[in-house]
Amino acid sequence: MTLQLDSPIDRADTAAFAIRCGTPADAEALAVFAARTFSDTYARYNDPRNFRRHITDAFHPAQQARELTDPEVATLLAHRDGTLAGYAQVRRSDAPACVKHAAPIELHRFYVAAAWHGRGVAQRLFTEACVAARRFGGAVLWLKVWERNARALAFYAKAGFIDVGTADFMLGDDRQTDRVLVRPLNVPL
Repeated sequence: MTLQLDSPIDRADTAAFAIRCGTPADAEALAVFAARTFSDTYARYNDPRNFRRHITDAFHPAQQARELTDPEVATLLAHRDGTLAGYAQVRRSDAPACVKHAAPIELHRFYVAAAWHGRGVAQRLFTEACVAARRFGGAVLWLKVWERNARALAFYAKAGFIDVGTADFMLGDDRQTDRVLVRPLNVPL
């Protein structure tokens, strides 16, 4: 099934979406969605040249296809009637030194389209991301979030994450500071 973007959303039915693992056939739609949601979240705060460079490197279809076929990455797509509402990527990767927990799994990307904010998509997607992290053998979920992203910081605090330090994030040649957050996977959601 090819995912479509920007189709109408029936606001009366908020539970009629599904979450599934992405496949290589989703690479094109995911690249467009990922670039758009990242841009919606961060473009206004950043230098356009650095921003375009990051979008080109991180979200082109070939990169998404690589991530969708990587056995160390689980890409979860939340959709309704072929419309992509959000996605999460959980992966095995090296954690920053401030993550001192055993068996850490990274929540690498987590985005929900603005039209779906406040409608339960993020909570269901997060639950499935935790399941994927456990399947990877994780005991804790860790992530990096830009220190100026108040909405995301509030969501993660509500989800039980604690702040354990900082890490650099390069957006083009702009060095930014991310907060590093950790949440045990054995804690109920």
